[in-house]
Amino acid sequence: MHPDFATILNWRLLAGSHPFPGPDGGTCINEAAIVAAGLPYRAIRSSTDCPPCFSRPIAAYALGLNDAMPDAVRPQLLAFVLRLSGSADTPEVETARTRRLALDSVRRILAPLCAIAGMAEDAEVCAGAPDWPAAFAAARSATWRGGALSQAASQARRWREGALTAAVSRTATAAQRAGEDARCAAEVAEGAAPFVAGTWAEACAILDATLTIGRQAPEIAVNGARERLDAARGLAPV
Repeated sequence: MHPDFATILNWRLLAGSHPFPGPDGGTCINEAAIVAAGLPYRAIRSSTDCPPCFSRPIAAYALGLNDAMPDAVRPQLLAFVLRLSGSADTPEVETARTRRLALDSVRRILAPLCAIAGMAEDAEVCAGAPDWPAAFAAARSATWRGGALSQAASQARRWREGALTAAVSRTATAAQRAGEDARCAAEVAEGAAPFVAGTWAEACAILDATLTIGRQAPEIAVNGARERLDAARGLAPV
């Protein structure tokens, strides 16, 4: 990614769906990708609202990150604006993408959260999961252990420990659902981010890796995308 990619596109990402781009840009990641690709604009409330040429699991994960990220870090997603349109692939590939998002979320995001919460054994098992079934089992174990540790910590008035282990339990629960619903993989990042530095950058790296599976979006010239984005800003109602 060009280091000044966000500046080149001159667009601002916002949480939520938007019926039209604001004069400063102002859309979610998928809405921005629609404009950049020259497709008819539409508000995106879920991945099913995206054009058929968008990979559903990738769009769901990107949208989940978009809505959960703080304003200061959401511009990291602009690196993917030109990589979403045309990424749709076969059901088998889309399933592989969903499982990759889930597996990497357990290995790369849930594992560090477990480590910070003092759950070293769970962290090791999560980080070393060789495939999705093993990762699912590791997340399920972390859910139960985190819940039990949180209850014990609360009873002993160890509030910080209780908050951390409760976060593990919630986040591990989301990780278990991520194998079927890619947006839940974004919830894994959302659950870990308040406790683990660098979580949002790790989530973007997971998105980047998943985009290498299957069909790649056709190359879109940056200058052309910028022109379409600028035109959309100029047509936005005031």
